[in-house]
Amino acid sequence: MLRRTAPSDFWQSVTGSLEWGESARQAARRELYEETGLMAGNALIDLCCQEKFPILPAWRSRYAASVHVNTEHWFALRVPGRRQPKLHADEHAEYRWVPYAQALRLASSWTNRKAIRRLFAEIG
Repeated sequence: MLRRTAPSDFWQSVTGSLEWGESARQAARRELYEETGLMAGNALIDLCCQEKFPILPAWRSRYAASVHVNTEHWFALRVPGRRQPKLHADEHAEYRWVPYAQALRLASSWTNRKAIRRLFAEIG
């Protein structure tokens, strides 16, 4: 789990946005590397789930004025043992490798909690 620099009490898994012309899988691979320094190669697991949610005021400035709903695409990656992520300091201040129940308690967004539940239902 990653703690954002702002808001500082916001915990999440790796997240990010699509860049122009990028597929959801490409974005997931890129965001994983940008936020943690970890490389997924072809090992990303597509959880075959998307979740739509309204864009909250805290994130409003990241989107065009006409965009009010975001769509998440969920992916997972099995990491052989704990690695020490290299955090992108502008985005995240801290990381923790935690068990499933603690990840659910830490996750700040309902969609992130739902994705964690889905992950453990699929490959737990």
